Amino acid sequence: MHLAYPAVLSALLFCTGLYGVLARRNAILVLMSVELMLNAVNLNLVAFDVWLSRAAEETLHSGQALALFTITIAAAEIGIGLAIVLAVYRNRGTSDIDRLRDTAEGHSPDGPDSDVSDSDASAPRAAAEKAEATA
Repeated sequence: MHLAYPAVLSALLFCTGLYGVLARRNAILVLMSVELMLNAVNLNLVAFDVWLSRAAEETLHSGQALALFTITIAAAEIGIGLAIVLAVYRNRGTSDIDRLRDTAEGHSPDGPDSDVSDSDASAPRAAAEKAEATA
């Protein structure tokens, strides 16, 4: 088998994962896209290891060892990443990356272009909540 076949497949997997990281809004889908990118790297490592071991007649297989190390790191990353996403979802009620980023930057819920400041908007909101509570 030629080296071009796994290299092209790996490039397609990596580009698909990169598109998923850049275009997705859900944190779990972003983590899945990162895993797809890591699998593309593993495919390249193993393919080049086989290709180089045929040329050099060596039996070290360092590409396969690096692929196993990458799989271990990816498993730890997905475990910690999912734990963080679940904790954020429990606290905030969403795993949408854009909404979490806006919350972290301190934007108001109305958006960055709203003319009303937080102190001006809190008085009518508090009055409406008090009216609902007494009704």
